[in-house]
Amino acid sequence: MKRSGHSSDSGSSRRLRIKPGADPELKNIFTGIGVPGKKPFLPDPFQVEAVSAAGEGDCLVTAPTGSGKTWIALQTISRIFHQGGRSWYASPLKALSNAKYMEFGDIFGAENVGILTGDRKENPEAPVIIGTTEVLRNQLYDAMHTGATLPFDFVVLDEAHFLGDEERGVVWEEIIIYLPERIPLLLLSATIGNAGEIARWISSIHQKDCAVIQEFKRAVPLFPILFHPTGTLFPLLADTGAKTTPRIHKKISEYVSSRRPLLLAPPNRLPPFGDMLQVLKKYRLLPAIFFLKSRADCDHALEICAGSGWEPNGHITERLATRLEELVLKSPYLKRQGQLWHLRHLAIGSHHSGQLPAWKLVLEKLMTEGLLEAIFATSTVAAGVNFPARSIVMLNSDRFNGRDFSPLTPTEFHQMAGRAGRRGMDNIGFAVVVPGKFMDIKYIAKVTGMPPNPVNSRIRINFSMVLNLLLSHTPDEVEDLLSKSFAAFQILQKKKKKGSSAHELLVREFNHQLCFLRDNEFVTPEGYLTDDGVWASRLRVDHPLIIAEGFRRKAFPENDPALLAGVVALFVNEEETDEKIDTVFIPNKLVKVFKQLKKRLRPFSERLAESGFATRPLYLRPMATVYAWASGYSWDKVLPLSELEPGNLVMLILRTADNLRHITGLKEYFPEAASSAKKALDLILKDPVITEDG
Repeated sequence: MKRSGHSSDSGSSRRLRIKPGADPELKNIFTGIGVPGKKPFLPDPFQVEAVSAAGEGDCLVTAPTGSGKTWIALQTISRIFHQGGRSWYASPLKALSNAKYMEFGDIFGAENVGILTGDRKENPEAPVIIGTTEVLRNQLYDAMHTGATLPFDFVVLDEAHFLGDEERGVVWEEIIIYLPERIPLLLLSATIGNAGEIARWISSIHQKDCAVIQEFKRAVPLFPILFHPTGTLFPLLADTGAKTTPRIHKKISEYVSSRRPLLLAPPNRLPPFGDMLQVLKKYRLLPAIFFLKSRADCDHALEICAGSGWEPNGHITERLATRLEELVLKSPYLKRQGQLWHLRHLAIGSHHSGQLPAWKLVLEKLMTEGLLEAIFATSTVAAGVNFPARSIVMLNSDRFNGRDFSPLTPTEFHQMAGRAGRRGMDNIGFAVVVPGKFMDIKYIAKVTGMPPNPVNSRIRINFSMVLNLLLSHTPDEVEDLLSKSFAAFQILQKKKKKGSSAHELLVREFNHQLCFLRDNEFVTPEGYLTDDGVWASRLRVDHPLIIAEGFRRKAFPENDPALLAGVVALFVNEEETDEKIDTVFIPNKLVKVFKQLKKRLRPFSERLAESGFATRPLYLRPMATVYAWASGYSWDKVLPLSELEPGNLVMLILRTADNLRHITGLKEYFPEAASSAKKALDLILKDPVITEDG
């Protein structure tokens, strides 16, 4: 590979000044950049096939992002709607549910569409319901308990690859197991590597065929390129024909194998993003999403651009200023957002989970409307937000999975690459690979041609599941349900034989929890729920038993909504913290309740731990934080008290709200607490935690 520019020796590698350039082989590719001409919509063959199969029986559709999977759901829902039936469309995220609610309302009429996400409950009797998977799972629990028929004729599970999500996959699996056989199920996903296996499992438990419809062609072709440290763009892969395995380009192989590779930045330093944007701008590769490894890097990237002389395209800035004023007018918190200047003047933004949801929503709207040049984001954007760009820019070939860094899986790569190329707006999408300490270029070249990973069962037994299943099943019947799990099916497939041992681990864990529930009088010796077990089953939260024990021990302030909100925050907090808190935020009654609660719950917590169940330490800070917010302290005072980033504080409050909602369902047993919980929701769900946009 040709090297040019001014270099400086930096030990084992050299860094050059960036000067825009493109390898001659890219000329034809770049000539194809542009907006496709408008033409009448014609569904692809896979869409037609899927619509024919969906609604008549179970159907699993896998197709790349932007291929039109939602159109399949809409056509089927429309058919059922006009036949007088009802449909449930479940998605993993509240933000996606809110977006679908607006979209479906425009199509079917607002009066015919409802939304159920926990945060929102509107028009719940509508013929078309949009909501989160957890709400649908809870409706199935209720239907099994009362013996009622789930009043729907069609169910859609969007983002079906969440079946393999370590934390939430159990909810998808439960829905598929509990869903009545009469209700057709449509699963949609861009990244499932074992669609056939999942379909066979569904067929085995629903006693009918599950059709598999697969499309592998992207709606907008993806072209991977390398951003060489000189500023020259090169094709990442050799042109070996569409039907062969991708192979790294000879020039890239030479660069990777060189003894002293050129660098865009010294190790552990971010590259000159402003200069990089100039290169991408010159070759019409914007807008772009830069995937960075941390929140701090995303924020720092804005400062790097601000000092680089970067300027956005002139046609964007005037429209951006007007739209930005419209979007931030609603919230005083957004007007004071520290990154507003970068958004307004540079048309760039930082997007990560540490930010206010309202701020992220502004970024998403601007990006979707084509008013931003670039977003610097963590990889959570790849799976959770629907705003594609012309290019995605990758600086790392690994990803932090919550415990350590591991190589990007094919599924994770496809989720990121799925953001590149906007249907109807781009002829080509680009994946830009940037050399660096944490980028294995050969690995990325290889993974571009690999299919998504297989989805494996993530089912796990928890107390909430056991309590809710015992509402309507005997222990023996629960064991039979567990034999229908995807986990049991996968074990059977591996063993290639039948046998009760297939779900032995699940049954063992069920019996372990059943034994604890019996010993602590939530379940009778015969396996039926006690009165305490019945109302505890309403607490469909992460830690229902410790909250139930708090009610049994009369440890909760049932007549003080703000204090009750603070207490509930104790059980949703996941952050270790210190207790050096300004005394203005810890009145005597707060400290008294905190100490009393710990004392009364200690014996039960010890029994949990002795039986091998996880327990969490209780910290005063989250309790004081949510109490202060519920008591009327301003966001500007509560945020530093929490010692959390804004997005994390919002998440603490929203999870507290979710637990409070379940407590409102206990009005038959604890009327005062249920009433206080309802009042507490009004105290904590206010700007900037929630906005008019949901």
